[in-house]
Amino acid sequence: MTLMLDEALLDRLMGEQAAVAATPDGGVDRPALTEGDRHARDWLRAKFEALGMRTLTDPIGNMFGCIEWAGFGAPWIMTGSHLDSQPNGGRFDGAYGVAAGLSAAAALKQAIRDGTIVPRANLAVCNWTNEEGARFQPSLIGSSVYIGSMPLADALAVKDGAGVSVGAALDAIGYRGQDEPPLPAAYVEMHVECAPELEQEGLQAGPFTRYWGATKIRARFTGLQAHTGPTPMERRRDALLGAAYLIADLSEMCGAAADTLYTSVGRIEVMPNSPNSVVSEATLYVELRSPVQEVLSWAEEIFLQALERSARRAVVEGCVVHTERRRAGMFDPELCRKVEAAMAAEGIAGKRLSTIAAHDAIRIAEICPSIVVAVRSIGGICHNATEYSHPEDLAAGARILTRILADLIENPSV
Repeated sequence: MTLMLDEALLDRLMGEQAAVAATPDGGVDRPALTEGDRHARDWLRAKFEALGMRTLTDPIGNMFGCIEWAGFGAPWIMTGSHLDSQPNGGRFDGAYGVAAGLSAAAALKQAIRDGTIVPRANLAVCNWTNEEGARFQPSLIGSSVYIGSMPLADALAVKDGAGVSVGAALDAIGYRGQDEPPLPAAYVEMHVECAPELEQEGLQAGPFTRYWGATKIRARFTGLQAHTGPTPMERRRDALLGAAYLIADLSEMCGAAADTLYTSVGRIEVMPNSPNSVVSEATLYVELRSPVQEVLSWAEEIFLQALERSARRAVVEGCVVHTERRRAGMFDPELCRKVEAAMAAEGIAGKRLSTIAAHDAIRIAEICPSIVVAVRSIGGICHNATEYSHPEDLAAGARILTRILADLIENPSV
């Protein structure tokens, strides 16, 4: 099958989106439902219209560029990713999957016009709300509401650190929609690897066959606010000290499960957050990640013991405020084979991978065959303004995506 991807279009799309809420060091700063995110959404809606796609926006703000090549009642094939970023994040994470989807849609549109493809399915390119979970927790809110695992009312009520709810933020940027989007027969997401494996082995791309699970815990230490000057050390009840003990214990936990457990504390909120006051309250956002479900269960038990021990050592109170559990699992094996067939047809060297980071495809896998395909990240870094993938790798990934989508649009049964 001859499919012509317009690589210049892909380059242009990547450049245009990277200019939206750009930072001086080459990254982007557009956490979910901020003004930067609004401008990125406006840009995407214009691209949908330019491709002849109908834009649907659902009540949680997920955007879908839809084109009915096979008509009403035909199955839907979906691709896409997200445009929201981490604060001072990179311009490839998420956005590449959206740009690749737009480029593939343009190539498929031409192939259908030329008679190269006879479509038996329709196509949608997606932009999921709050994939990153930077401003609003948890992450993957948009895709979770879409599949029904998170009630819409609960999602709209989630608040950021300033007390602004998801619902209010959607209204503020004008993207609380009322449309009912289609459900997919299959979902394929392109992404940059965000890890060094492909680069280290001199490979360009590969399917994620497995995804790690994660247990995300919000823990809180409560002490006593006091003056940092005259208060004797033995009388202090420093909540941040308890947090420090716990963070150290978390790091040491990984030694008991080498290469199968990652731990982190990416965010700490303290009260009263004054240089001259002993911390009365410290809230930690803890992550436990593993490809093995039993390891996650063990790690949570050990974490609870460490929480109690740290609180006792600092003479403060410690408790768990909230726990989110995301199970480890496998992506669809038939889609994996299609990815590898597309790579072989394009002469692209790669290998099967595992993803430690979460993607919306993990949520979509609960309702249909789903997979993520990664392209090489230079330096293996992500969530950073310096993240980078070569244009030739981005183009290789978009060619893979175009072939897979062409296959699925002609043969939508997976």
